[in-house]
Amino acid sequence: MTEPRSQNEGVTDYLTAAELTRRLALAREPVDTEATGPRLKLLIGELSALAEPLVRPFRQIDIPPAVYPQTVMLLPGFATHPTRMRYMARALETAGHRVKRWGTGFNLGATAEKLAIVEDRLLDLHRRFGRRVVLVGWSLGGLYAREVACRHPGAVAKVVTMGTPFSGDIRANNAWRVYQAVAGHSVDAPPIDRSCDPKPPVETVALWSPRDGVISPRSACGLPSERDRAIALRCTHIGFVQSREAIEAVLGELDKE
Repeated sequence: MTEPRSQNEGVTDYLTAAELTRRLALAREPVDTEATGPRLKLLIGELSALAEPLVRPFRQIDIPPAVYPQTVMLLPGFATHPTRMRYMARALETAGHRVKRWGTGFNLGATAEKLAIVEDRLLDLHRRFGRRVVLVGWSLGGLYAREVACRHPGAVAKVVTMGTPFSGDIRANNAWRVYQAVAGHSVDAPPIDRSCDPKPPVETVALWSPRDGVISPRSACGLPSERDRAIALRCTHIGFVQSREAIEAVLGELDKE
C-alpha cells in the first residue's frame, strides 16, 4: 500500500489566539440533547488496543486466497493517518486484493477540499484499474465513504463502514467535542453538501460493536433503511482496524459478489 505523500499531509497551519478561543468554545458548546456516548468503562477499554501489537505475533490470521480479488480504498478515522490501517491493508493484500490509501493524509475533519480529493482518487482508481472500487471506511472515514458513494455510485462496488456514526444523533459518541475543537466547525454543520439520504445507492454494510468505547452502537449499526446489512463484532473502536475478528469480517465482505 505504497502511495505518494499528500501535500496537505499533517498539520501545517498555526492557529491564531482568536481562532483557538473559537475552537475551545466549540468544544464547550452547550447542547439541547440527551444523546450520550458509550459508557466510561468502554472508553477506558479502548486502552487495551495499546497492547495489541505485542500479542499480535501469537494471534496470526489464517488468510485464504481471495475468491473475488477487489480494488479497495481504505479511509482512516478521525485524527488518524492512513498508516493506522496498515495492518489491515497488509492482510487484505495477502489475500490478493489491491489496496490503496485515500490520498489525503490525516483525517482531521470533514472539508470540501478533502472530499474533492477523495472523489478524484476514487475516479482515478476506477479509471486505471477498470473496475468499481470497494470503500472501507473506519469511523469518520466511513462518512466520507458513504458520501463519495452517493456522488459516484458507478465507481463504487460496495461500502463497508466500521464504527461509523451515520445514524441517529450525531452527538451520540465520546468524540464530538474533540472533533469540533480540531475541525473548527459544529458536527451539525460540516462545510460540505451532503447527499446521502438515506443510504448510498450501492451495497452498504455496517460493522458495529457493543464494545465500542467511542461511537454509540445504535449510531454505527443504523436503521434498515440506512444500510443493507449490519454485522455485530466484539471489538473496541480501535480494534476495527487491527482485531482478527474485524479483519476477517472485511475479508468476508470482499469475497461476496
